[in-house]
This record gives sequence, C-alpha cells and structure tokens, in this order.
Amino acid sequence: MTDLLSALRDACAQVAARSRQVRIDESAIPGYAERLSSEPAPGGGPDPHSHLTEGSREDRAAFWLTLDAINFGSGWFPTLRKRAARSGYHTIASGLTDHGPWRIDELRRIDAAAVALALGQDPEHELMALFADSLRDLGRRVAEAGSFTAVVDEAGGSAANLVERLAGWRCFADGSCYDGFRVPFLKRAQITAADLHRAGVARFTDLGRLTMFADNLVPHVLRLDGVLAYDPGLVARIDRGELIGHGSPEEVEIRACALQAVELIVAGRPGTRAADLDQQLWLRGQGEHYKARPRHRARCTAY
Repeated sequence: MTDLLSALRDACAQVAARSRQVRIDESAIPGYAERLSSEPAPGGGPDPHSHLTEGSREDRAAFWLTLDAINFGSGWFPTLRKRAARSGYHTIASGLTDHGPWRIDELRRIDAAAVALALGQDPEHELMALFADSLRDLGRRVAEAGSFTAVVDEAGGSAANLVERLAGWRCFADGSCYDGFRVPFLKRAQITAADLHRAGVARFTDLGRLTMFADNLVPHVLRLDGVLAYDPGLVARIDRGELIGHGSPEEVEIRACALQAVELIVAGRPGTRAADLDQQLWLRGQGEHYKARPRHRARCTAY
C-alpha cells in the first residue's frame, strides 16, 4: 500500500524548495517553537457548544464522519448565515449538532434543500449542493461498510489506515498538482481521524503520522507570526479579498509551505505531534489579531 502521508510530506518539502510566492523563514522556527512550547496546551476534547458529545458510539461516529465530509467551503463562509458570534465552521457544526446526524439511507438520497434546512441556510446557496453531493457519496460508502463504526473499526486502530481508506472516497478527495507532481493534502481525511480520536470514538496509536491539516487559517497564523513570507503581490490580492484559485501554484504553495513549516517546528519540539500543533495554531487563529487581517480564500471542497 502506498504510504500517502509520507508522500504528502515529501511533496510539500519539494514545493517549499521550489516555491516562488511563499517562503518559510527557517531562521524564525527555533524561537517560534519555543514560544509555542510556553503556551498552555489546548484542550483535547470536542467543543460541547458545537459538537455532539453524547449518544452511542455509532451516533458519535456518524456525527464526525458526516461533519468532516462537509468540513469545507471556507471560501464561501463570508456569504453564509452565521450564528451569533460563531464562525462559518462552528455555524455548520452547530447546525448538524442541533439536527443530529442523518441515517445512512437519508444520506444516500439527501439534496440541497434538506441540507440547508438542517443547517439554517439558503437552499439556493452553491455550498448546499456541494454539501449534498459529498453527503450522498458518504452515505453510499458507509452503506458498503454496514455502519459508521465499521468504517472506524476497519482501520484497525491506525489513523493512517483510516486516511488511506478515506482518500479513495470522493467525499474526502483533496489533492493538487504542482510542477508536474501530485500533492495529496487530504486535509479532511486526516482531521477526521484526529476528531474521532479526540471524541473518544476511536483509539488510534499512530496519530504522530498525521500532518498538519492544510487549510487557510493555519497558514494565515504562520504568516502573521513571521514564519511564512508571501510575495507582496499575493498579500495585496488577499487583502483585497480576491479569491485565490484552488490548485493554482500560489494556493498550493500556501498550503504546502505551511505544512512543511509545521514539520520543521515539530522536528524542533521532540514529542510534539503535527496534529496537536495544528490544533494549537488553529485556536490561536481565533484571536482578534488574526481575525483583523484577511486570510486567503479559495472556493473548493478541500477546506
């Protein structure tokens, strides 16, 4: 079996070495790693205000696989009907928590109207049709396994095995090409494994094999913290709110250089896992300092 996570790390290192619009300031890594080490570790459990934390193991497995199957659309988040004081992600997560995960047979035939009703959104919003398409594929795949817990248990206690399996599902697809080679980011497949572990649905023994979950917030945090440097023209485009094309060289560089930077930080902090560092940086990004500046937006189903 191809080791996708090793291939991802190798590909991101190649992108970082060739990158033209994004650069890692490696001289900043040691001091930044030390700063992060001095901060309190983030809590490991789900947010009870946004996530399903009670119910059977099947219910919780269904919640996390369903949520992460639609854990994308950040490029559209400014256009969503947000819950009071909630981000786009937490608006979607809270809506799913309030509604409850759909049954397998419901997922297989779900449409945009049903998704929008559950999440409190406009059924004509482009994202609702994309969510529905992903959920139908999820329903078909889970039906083949027999249950949501079967999907989890067939990974045999390995996060990497789960990622490898989800990588073959259209609803978790996430890969880009750069200079003729493929970068299998698999952001949502990886975060699914981490979410299931943190929620107590699974006990994976190899979470250290996961990489950072390449999105648009952690790179933003790393840029504002001086670890990543973007070409001034790219910064100007982001500041203007211009959409960055998914799969474009600059978008791949943003994601890949962030992932490689996290790998360098982890290498300087023995015992640290990239998945935990990702959570720490994502939570840091909720601060006003980071919210005051625009992050890059790409309309895609990757993140």
